[in-house]
Amino acid sequence: MTVTHATFTLERRYPAEPARVFAAWADPAAKARWFASGGEHELDFRVGGREINRGAGEDGKALTFESWYRDIVADSRIVYTSSPCGGDDLATVSLTTVEFAPADSGTLLTLTEQGTFLDGREDPSWRRQGTSDWLDALGAELRR
Repeated sequence: MTVTHATFTLERRYPAEPARVFAAWADPAAKARWFASGGEHELDFRVGGREINRGAGEDGKALTFESWYRDIVADSRIVYTSSPCGGDDLATVSLTTVEFAPADSGTLLTLTEQGTFLDGREDPSWRRQGTSDWLDALGAELRR
């Protein structure tokens, strides 16, 4: 039984105003396009609301990524907690803050995640890479 704590911060600059970048997180159809990667996706974007992304791993095992929105400031900030599971095994519990700031006729997005990684079910480097991939997909969504 092991517990690993890790924190990482990722930044992206997008050539879109903060309101548009924020909307890509808040709109269920837009969020599903860049976040869900073909799985089942539900989004209740409000303080106290929940987001669920269900899919399957390469081994066929059910994967569920569930988040709860704790703080939302339109066009400025989102704070949520998440708990991904593989089957019935809880992998990680995390707190994520996403900040949207005007920058050079666009947006500077800063995402900071603090995670508790349980029993080697997820490595912090995997989460960092997966989150980086999501932010790249968000950039592609904004170019649509």
